[in-house]
Amino acid sequence: MGISPQITNLMIILGMMQVTKKIPFEDENVLNLVRAIYIGSNVIIAALYFYIQIQINRKKDMTTLKYVEPPPMGSSEEGKLVTTTIHAYDSNQLRQLWRGQLMGIAMMSFMHLYMKYTNPLVIQSIIPVKSVFESNLAKIHIFGQPASGDLKRPFKAAQSFMSAMQGANGSVQSDKKAVEAAEKAGRGGAKEE
Repeated sequence: MGISPQITNLMIILGMMQVTKKIPFEDENVLNLVRAIYIGSNVIIAALYFYIQIQINRKKDMTTLKYVEPPPMGSSEEGKLVTTTIHAYDSNQLRQLWRGQLMGIAMMSFMHLYMKYTNPLVIQSIIPVKSVFESNLAKIHIFGQPASGDLKRPFKAAQSFMSAMQGANGSVQSDKKAVEAAEKAGRGGAKEE
């Protein structure tokens, strides 16, 4: 059992904060090099996401996947039944990863260009690349690990402070009992294609 990704991220952030104190960002050449490294890391991430998309489309696994999506936090309603395919599920998960990456780039651009922060460029050149390699989709479609155990779809959400506060009903349920109960209650929509 290894160290959790959150702990290694924290260690990287704390270490890089010490390193960035020694980087002379006033020097235009150094600043441009750091900017180039940040842009390069995002190009690497985009290439990995494109590769994952190619692998998803190549496999085109049309196996039906049923699970109960948790209700929104603070909602009193029941979870919603989702019937989809593994291909559509993986594509949707990849879309969420893209959206998160683009949001990170937008925030970093705002912080660097408008607020003139330079230190986060170094940290944001490392953490997102590390996160891509630790993602479930990369483990399945890049490293070829079998989709079982922790990699079984639907993926379990990473445990965070907010999900811990939600309790057990904040996780996706894919067991037969939960799916059948949702089907009987009529909580669900059409099959996603």
